[in-house]
Amino acid sequence: MLPGGIPVPALPPAVQQDILQRILDASGSGGGGMAPVPARPPIPQPLPAPAAAPPAALAAAPEAPLSHTEAFYAARLDVALRQFGYDTFRDMPPGGPAAVGALPDSYVLGRDDEVMIAIRGRTRQSVTLRISRDGTLLLPDLPPFMAAGRTLGALRAEIEARVAQELGGSEAFVSVGQLRQIGVLVAGEVARPGMQSLPAMASVLDALAMAGGARKTGSLRGIRVEGPHGRRVVDLYAVITGEGATPDLQLREGERVVVPPLGATVAVGGEVTRPGIYELPAGAAQAPLNALLRLAGQPLRPAGNRFLLQGTDAGGRRSFSETGPAAAVRRGDAVLVQPGADVAAGQVRLAGHVTAPLLRAPRAGGLRDMLHDPRLVKPDPYVRMGVVWRVDPQTRVRHFVGFDLGRLLSGGGDLRLAENDEILLLSQADVLWLASPPVQRALRGEVPPAAAAGQPALDCPALQSLAVAARSSPARFAHARGAGFPDLGAPPCPQVFLDYPALLPWLLDQSVLLSGEARMPGLYPILDDTGLDQVLAAAGGATDTVDLSAVEMSREPAEQAGAIPLSRTLLDLRSRNFAAIRLSPRDAVRLPRGFGDRDSGPVTAMGEFLRPGTYDIRRGERFSELIARAGGLSPQAYPYGAVFTRESVRQRQQEGFSRTARELEQSLIQVAAGQAMAGSRAGGMDLGGAITAGRELAGALRDARAAGRMVVEANPVVLAARPELDVLLEPGDLIAIPKRPNEVTVVGAVLNPGSLQFTTGWRSIDYVRASGGQQRFADGSRAFLVLPNGQSAPAGLGSWQSGGPPVPPGSLVVVPQDPSPYETWGFIRDITQVLGQVSISAAALSVIAKSAR
Repeated sequence: MLPGGIPVPALPPAVQQDILQRILDASGSGGGGMAPVPARPPIPQPLPAPAAAPPAALAAAPEAPLSHTEAFYAARLDVALRQFGYDTFRDMPPGGPAAVGALPDSYVLGRDDEVMIAIRGRTRQSVTLRISRDGTLLLPDLPPFMAAGRTLGALRAEIEARVAQELGGSEAFVSVGQLRQIGVLVAGEVARPGMQSLPAMASVLDALAMAGGARKTGSLRGIRVEGPHGRRVVDLYAVITGEGATPDLQLREGERVVVPPLGATVAVGGEVTRPGIYELPAGAAQAPLNALLRLAGQPLRPAGNRFLLQGTDAGGRRSFSETGPAAAVRRGDAVLVQPGADVAAGQVRLAGHVTAPLLRAPRAGGLRDMLHDPRLVKPDPYVRMGVVWRVDPQTRVRHFVGFDLGRLLSGGGDLRLAENDEILLLSQADVLWLASPPVQRALRGEVPPAAAAGQPALDCPALQSLAVAARSSPARFAHARGAGFPDLGAPPCPQVFLDYPALLPWLLDQSVLLSGEARMPGLYPILDDTGLDQVLAAAGGATDTVDLSAVEMSREPAEQAGAIPLSRTLLDLRSRNFAAIRLSPRDAVRLPRGFGDRDSGPVTAMGEFLRPGTYDIRRGERFSELIARAGGLSPQAYPYGAVFTRESVRQRQQEGFSRTARELEQSLIQVAAGQAMAGSRAGGMDLGGAITAGRELAGALRDARAAGRMVVEANPVVLAARPELDVLLEPGDLIAIPKRPNEVTVVGAVLNPGSLQFTTGWRSIDYVRASGGQQRFADGSRAFLVLPNGQSAPAGLGSWQSGGPPVPPGSLVVVPQDPSPYETWGFIRDITQVLGQVSISAAALSVIAKSAR
């Protein structure tokens, strides 16, 4: 062997033996005379590791391409099967076999075998001899005798007898050292055919391994071994699988190994332990399927198998037939092992709100025995309804069967299970989702957005099923559709409705509607004859504000033939005997709220109150009462400038702005149509520009936010003297009392707009003069005054007016622009006036709010 474990096949065996003998002679242990027993040779140290292999060398070898035979069966079975047995030679070491362990006594010696003899007793000597070319063995002090062709046991017995006879008092110990090399010709369908040098103990497998193994075009069941001792056929399947008698694999000098072409093959696929392509016995055209199933490791299931045979008819066409294990298969047949009926039998499934889905066999104890351990159920289950999804054994149609989970867990009623039942447990969150906005929209027949474009509703298919059912029968879910739950948010679809879309419509059919003063109002699935106490417990109970003297229950009749009248009953449940009220699916129970003096929202008092803040109010509470609760007004308060805003007023003002914007746009359309018919321009003005400006003004008006301010009396003295001015408060009101201001603001078409110090007795004309007077295009006749309390009055700047009323502090004097250049279109003048009022109102509020701070 060369460094690295590489053999030297170029040297013939005789030359190798001669080299070894010379080495032994040089070391003093030659066969020419007696020599001491050589010391045990040192244990060879391992050679240094070669350089690190590149990553490609460390990677797994790629799978070999399909052979011609494998491709033939792959086209028939649509699956790639490999020829059996050829991987046996893939991992064998290329250096040939190594002799390991003691030789048997049946080993036949030959020339160049090395015999080691140790004599102990009166004579002590050890000698290593080699059988000469003429087959004799020459012992010191003993005549030569024939050794070649004899077994090791016979040679050992003769040497022991000769030593005992010739050298009395001594014993001989015989063993074999180095074995001779034999030359074997490996021919036929192998990777490297040719002469192979092997140890005398080598087998047929060793010879094939040295030749690189049999090709996939060669046979593994008809290998011929020919030589001086005759001819025999070796079936390697018996060696690889252990089936049948073990063949004679021993090689002898002068023999040759011939691998003939591949014989008849049959493919076995499907559900077997070892699917593959198997060769029939040598010379056989057919074989029992049982024998091939044994080669394939037998089917995976012990019974109920179906054997589909794909063969070839007389015309070369593929033919399919059912066969059995005792039938014979022919060359080129393919057998597919399949289950007779691949269905699950005798099982039930527990899913939904459980710790882990389970597959169990139906037990004699039924559903109670299935849920014998309460820890199988997750916390917070919905105990009033569990569902069994059952298959009808005749029609194979599934339907739902309800059961009371709480009663079952308490050791109550049981339900016998059937094959293929699926037990679904619901959580509290699953049931609360029944009253969610997505379900309410589906009840109105609104299809989810994903399904509107003709695509499946992937987010929640249960909603699509519900929408279809609601549209096909509008009165079916009337009790659920009349719940009136707020359309807020879009909670995700629970997993149980993703897995079982048909469950949602069924649960709604089995639900009662609980509305009003329940802690968690909603739709609750129940069984028939369920107590109201159990439904209230599932809903968290009634609130503290409930009026139990007038609980309303609505019910549809059980017999729905012809007309379906709806009966309503008022129940007095102040005794809290809720269990006496028995409910059925589709009932509706409304828990009214008791009348309370407290209103439904707070009001806010800010500014110059002694105790500003947020106050809750009772029904019918007035402004003066709130002022008293807030400690009254401070000495710096200016009640005449109070800002009182209300949400309902703001909404009406906002609607007025929108209505004005619509009327303005309609006026623009009418003017444009009239001018188009006249075919002229009015006064040389650009009508298109004016219409564009009008549209922009209409858009600004529509986007303007109303303040919602009301003009109220806030002086406590006046309110005490005139109670009819004391306004009633509403939830959400905001009252701001500013400090007394000391200025008057002048805006609009004046030379120097701004704020002037308040002067007692001054009128609007005085403040306009103090601001530099009117501009050239000012319209003094339309000037107006915005008072601190939000009211407006004419400013009195005209020549025939007397300068207007006295101006209180905190007022706003507005001098508008003269719209005479645009008076040809009266609607533009109206636009100017409306937008001016909006802007002035906003400006006045800003000034008053600033004063309040």
